[in-house]
Amino acid sequence: MEDEEIEKAVIAYLKKKGFKQTEIAFHEEHLQQKQQQPQQSKPSSTSTATSTDPDLAKQLLSFSSSSSETENRPVRYLEGYSKLRSWTYSSLDLYKHELLRMLYPVFIHCFMDLVAKGHTQGARTFFNNFREDHEMMHLRDLQKLEGILSPSHLEEMEFAHSLRQSKVNIKICQYAYELLLQYLHKTQSITMLGIINEHINFQVSPGQPSTISDDAEAVTLVGSGQDIAKQINEKEIHWGLLEDSLEDRLEKAGGLILDAEKAEGETKDGDLDEGKKRPIDGGKQGPSIKKLKKDKVVGTTGKNIRSETNIVSMAPRVKAELTLPVMPMETEQSILEDLRNRVQLNSLALPSVCFYTFINTHNGLNCSSISRDGSLLAGGFSDSSLKVWDMTKLGQQADISSTQGESEAAPNQSLVSDEGKRSYTLFQGHAGPVYSATFSPIGDFILSSSSDSTVRLWSRKLNANLVCYKGHNYPVWDVQFSPVGHYFASASHDRTARVWSMDRIQPLRIMAGHLSDVDCVRWHANCNYIATGSSDKTVRLWDVQSGECVRIFIGHRSMILSLAMSPDGRYMASGDEDGSIMMWDLSSGRCVTPLMGHSSCVWTLDFSGEGSLLASGSADCMVKLWDVTSTAKAPKADEKVGSTNRLRSLKTLPTKSTPVYTVQFSRRNLLFAAGVLSKTS
Repeated sequence: MEDEEIEKAVIAYLKKKGFKQTEIAFHEEHLQQKQQQPQQSKPSSTSTATSTDPDLAKQLLSFSSSSSETENRPVRYLEGYSKLRSWTYSSLDLYKHELLRMLYPVFIHCFMDLVAKGHTQGARTFFNNFREDHEMMHLRDLQKLEGILSPSHLEEMEFAHSLRQSKVNIKICQYAYELLLQYLHKTQSITMLGIINEHINFQVSPGQPSTISDDAEAVTLVGSGQDIAKQINEKEIHWGLLEDSLEDRLEKAGGLILDAEKAEGETKDGDLDEGKKRPIDGGKQGPSIKKLKKDKVVGTTGKNIRSETNIVSMAPRVKAELTLPVMPMETEQSILEDLRNRVQLNSLALPSVCFYTFINTHNGLNCSSISRDGSLLAGGFSDSSLKVWDMTKLGQQADISSTQGESEAAPNQSLVSDEGKRSYTLFQGHAGPVYSATFSPIGDFILSSSSDSTVRLWSRKLNANLVCYKGHNYPVWDVQFSPVGHYFASASHDRTARVWSMDRIQPLRIMAGHLSDVDCVRWHANCNYIATGSSDKTVRLWDVQSGECVRIFIGHRSMILSLAMSPDGRYMASGDEDGSIMMWDLSSGRCVTPLMGHSSCVWTLDFSGEGSLLASGSADCMVKLWDVTSTAKAPKADEKVGSTNRLRSLKTLPTKSTPVYTVQFSRRNLLFAAGVLSKTS
């Protein structure tokens, strides 16, 4: 009877676990043993049976009974997973990251098994107890699975159905695999063993385990990501502006400028001779009428303007950690002139917008960049070329002025000359698609990054490549000049950001810590920090001098595609793949408020000169303007109300069918934008 009981127990277990081939093989082997057994003597068979069968019978019967109990007791799943999780976290650091890889598939299959067996409440308890472990890397999947409330949902949801039908491949070294088997054998974790057998395919490799840096999920799971972020965010940072910056000098000279303007205004009425010397086209009345209108606007919004200009002026001053380049006197005077003539923007005074549209690119345009004065436009293409248009020359050739909005005719006239001559400067040198381009603050140099893992420096005066910077191991997604020039930062698929100077071919600093691609990079206004956005759904702030991470910003639900720093250096905006924008306070590391409105990837962000407005461009073919002052000062009570986000969106500027690649405020606060016409119909 013992043999029959054992046979039944084994068959019952194999049927429950769905091991059909094993069941057939077991039947065949059992039949062969029966055919051979009659020829043997009964005493010897019974003696061997008694010496081995009782232990085997116990194990198999307990195996079978425990599996049947598991189906009726959801607590077994909770206890089994909890013990496995504790054992994994307490294992040796050398093997921990490999063992951690199995926790997520075991977790989701435990949850789905409980739902499939009708234990909805137990499944919900299990899910809520352990979901925090996996939120950082698998938030989207968890949000989908959270809606499963019955066995029918498992069948109806394609995502859940595909998970249950497929196996997860996990790489693990031989010793870590043996450690896992030993644990499962000692603890008799039948439930966990069944799930691992059914849903995980271990790819066992001999030798040492893989390095932890190769496994993004493991890095996230080692320790608590939230705890690490809290520790890092306690570090002190100095978010103010540089001492003796151009803004500083302009503010010190501000009183003199205002006095000069007042004196000019008082003497203007009596100074008729000066008016006679002006061109006849404009007349004497035209400019005076314009000035009167301007004075009225300034009078009505004067309070707002003062408060907003103080945002930058009230920022603390800090010393530069980098050796800053000496700016030529002519360039300095030109920038100061632009700053003096800057239009003050606020919620009542929105900027003028100039939109450049690329046409006939044949899906070859990967990126675009606009110089600070808006006169130069660069495009990076899939054929490894970089093209630069001088909009001032194009305007002269086509005899048209800058157009606001979009026009199908205007781009044709301005971007392509009638005689078929090249209306752009072509830069060739990369060996792969160009993914990013950036102008130096003055516009005399251009940097480009490519899939060939290099960054190249180009001279506009010589129309030639000056330097090829090699250091990254994979495609370089983004490159950005610092606000003072000379220094630049790059972001790559190799999960690092690097800081460079124009005069050295090797990087000055390597920022490593992201768990996936670093997709975008931006400099802080004082050049002491850089911010990086990654596919790991986090933004990090790095100290340029030490190379250390000083802030981790957690909150996005998808990869970060764009970043922008406020002019006073206190706030940062980040845009992601889902279309959401988040405003962060750098000093606290907390999100001030999310800005919802875009329906697709936010590819570009930029603050206005005084920091009162934020412009965003998206793949949804829209440019949006946001009121930063009300957003930053919003009371906590209002942050919970969803409708307040709509109030903070000041204006939406839709294009015909042009995803927006770039938005850029000039120093005078004119907003430039660029994109490529996409005819979907």
